[in-house]
Amino acid sequence: MSAPGVPPVAAPRAGRPALSVLVVAEQLRRVVPGGIGTYTRGLVNGLGALDPELAPLVTLAASRAPRSGGDAVAALGPAVRTVGLGPRALVAAWDHGLARIGRDASVVHACSTLTPPSSVPVVATVHDLAWRHLEWAFPPRGRRWHEASLRRAVRRASAIVVPSEAVADEVREEVASVRGREPCDVAVVDEGADHLPAPDDRTAAAALDALGVTGEYLLAVGTLEPRKNLARLVEAYAAARPSLPEPWPLVVVGPAGWGRSTGVEAPPPGVVLAGVVGDAELSGLYARARCVAYVPLLEGYGLPVVEAMRAGAPVVASAVPSARGAALEVDPLDVDSIAAGLVVAATDGERRARLVAAGLERTGGLTWRRCAEQHVALWRRVVAARAAT
Repeated sequence: MSAPGVPPVAAPRAGRPALSVLVVAEQLRRVVPGGIGTYTRGLVNGLGALDPELAPLVTLAASRAPRSGGDAVAALGPAVRTVGLGPRALVAAWDHGLARIGRDASVVHACSTLTPPSSVPVVATVHDLAWRHLEWAFPPRGRRWHEASLRRAVRRASAIVVPSEAVADEVREEVASVRGREPCDVAVVDEGADHLPAPDDRTAAAALDALGVTGEYLLAVGTLEPRKNLARLVEAYAAARPSLPEPWPLVVVGPAGWGRSTGVEAPPPGVVLAGVVGDAELSGLYARARCVAYVPLLEGYGLPVVEAMRAGAPVVASAVPSARGAALEVDPLDVDSIAAGLVVAATDGERRARLVAAGLERTGGLTWRRCAEQHVALWRRVVAARAAT
């Protein structure tokens, strides 16, 4: 190991032991950090909003930061500890049980199934098991790694965090298969929705102007990869467009992910690809949109849904756990269902108002501070259980 050690721990409150946490933040150095990256950043920022003694914090990553564009791990704020390996070598070492970490921390938190071997308790987050249900949407090598990585996480972790009851059920089955009667706490923790800045109308207007979008529009946000179901969404938009008061465009925001069959390789008329935008632009785009569509085939949580709701946008979505009934739910396999949802959410004033109100109510308590508090409580239980044995 190299780099600074765990920072000094503030004096704990009476009756509450000190807790130091090592958060695996390597995901933030990926080309496309995705939802796991948003979760990692939100969790660390939420911890920073707590009393310092609750979770003195160090983040962990591979030894080499990106050569350009800044280091997203260092930008989190807490001290960064590095392992003396490059990113690929780090993954390979942990896969084989090498490069053990954490000896001077209370607990290690892995923000995904990339779970390190550790001399202290480990808690891991499993976001979904989509590769089992949508094999065609993942490269074969990726499916094999995810499967092996899940089993390693279940073996190594003292507890597992999941974002929804649906994922919890699957993980509990995996725990029973891998560990038998050996206990492993599976905790459902809602993620936050307050990671974006307040909508910036001027910034959003400038971004839309650069795209050639001058009036109303529909919005879709997410990584451009097969399981996000963009092909059907684009087909549904083409079907819905004649029923809109004007041929409002569909603005698609998000980075390119894996796979070529995303549905936007050759965008049809009205579909505008915005690529990756900054947080201020994204927040403003949500707030100005007639509606936001997010219709993945399968999702462990669905952060774009709560991002849009918090910004006051009516949302059309498949049955993603994050919506909790506050979106206009459509069948992601039925183009006509998606098209009808787009027309209603974009044009029906009464339904739009109800969707906006439901979305704001749903996201009112979804803060990363609250998410962090639940993580801290789980970490304390894990540490206490280890001490008792």
